[in-house]
Amino acid sequence: MIQFTHIIFDLDGTLTDNTQGIINSLKYAFNRLQIDDYPEDRLNDFIGPPLQWGFSQLFGLNERNTRLAVEYFREYYSENGWHQNMPYNGIQEMMAELDNQGKRMYIATSKFEKYAVRIMEHFEMDKYILQVKGADYKGEKASKTQIITDLLQMQQLAPSEEIVMVGDTLFDIEGGKQNGLSTIAVAYGFGKEHELKAAQPDFYAEDVEELYDLLIR
Repeated sequence: MIQFTHIIFDLDGTLTDNTQGIINSLKYAFNRLQIDDYPEDRLNDFIGPPLQWGFSQLFGLNERNTRLAVEYFREYYSENGWHQNMPYNGIQEMMAELDNQGKRMYIATSKFEKYAVRIMEHFEMDKYILQVKGADYKGEKASKTQIITDLLQMQQLAPSEEIVMVGDTLFDIEGGKQNGLSTIAVAYGFGKEHELKAAQPDFYAEDVEELYDLLIR
């Protein structure tokens, strides 16, 4: 069995549940754009992928409105949305034990990096993390694959099965695989089960306890 030495976590849907903050930010953005006919059932699908991709691909906004929607989303999120958030049960205890075991941990998220850092500090989980790598402000390097690539380069880490990408969406699994890493999909986040399994992660964790067992060995 592989013993993981370096662990890269996604944030939303993997470490924390930011459902309410993201959905409230989305609704604020649509309200500012005077759009009221968006499909409600698409709101949860928005959590995880880059903002620009979500507004254009899930809701069909053109380039101008996508840019405005991202600005409005961040306007609400920067004040209110980021703290409408909570770590999943057992996550903080798991990270403390992984740290005790000498595991080296990182964050790779499509969230704007400044907000990701703020969230980790707010929940006092930053003390376990060597680096938080998120999207840049313009979203030009917001794909999960690119974010992971940048993180590996900044940390001078070569692709290895002993480095694992942990996430709740197919973007996390694809990003890990494309960077030559091991992958763990978590079932308790926002990703769809059939999409996650179709992405063929190396491991699949139904809950935080199963994730802990995979990472701690």
